[in-house]
Amino acid sequence: MGQWLEHTVFSEITAPVEQVWQVWSDLEAMPLWMTWIESVKTIENETTTLPDLTEWTLAANGFRFKWQAKINERIDKQKLEWSSIGGLPTKGSVRFYEEKENFTIVKLIISYELPKALARFMKEDILGKLVTNELQNNLDNFKELVESGHGKL
Repeated sequence: MGQWLEHTVFSEITAPVEQVWQVWSDLEAMPLWMTWIESVKTIENETTTLPDLTEWTLAANGFRFKWQAKINERIDKQKLEWSSIGGLPTKGSVRFYEEKENFTIVKLIISYELPKALARFMKEDILGKLVTNELQNNLDNFKELVESGHGKL
């Protein structure tokens, strides 16, 4: 059994929560703003109920990981929670807080499990900060995409 590590980042986006939600909900477009994500593919599912299933490919620094994820909870324009099934053990959530009519705060929490020996190095300042900084950069890319008018209603 490994150890779970968690990273939390925030962004303040000048756009209505409906637009922010719409852009985030287009999971297959995530490679537009998430640099380590090579692709997200929706897996055809015969049921129309949760969980929504997707296949993710992460490619960074010569490493490539694939895994499937399911959406565990969806509250439109408020929250998405997911977890991996098989492959890279991950889970996370994204929350949308409508502060004003045209202003939304997004809070992203990503968790992943690593072997304890490797997790010890990730907890060190440099490597742990590297992941947090990369997630913040990705969320900043998301903000720029939304504020440029992508997904505008």
